[in-house]
Amino acid sequence: MSDEQRKQPTAADELIRRLVKETGITEAQARELVLFLGYNWSSLVREARMLKEP
Repeated sequence: MSDEQRKQPTAADELIRRLVKETGITEAQARELVLFLGYNWSSLVREARMLKEP
């Protein structure tokens, strides 16, 4: 088994997956938002929804 196969998801990984699932943005967009905004869920969701607006 390689190191990557054994790697456990981090809290950031879980947060990113949740943000992608709940808002429909891409994983790359979610990662970028977390880098800019940190882990504040309400701020992340607000900005993600603005990204999804047509």
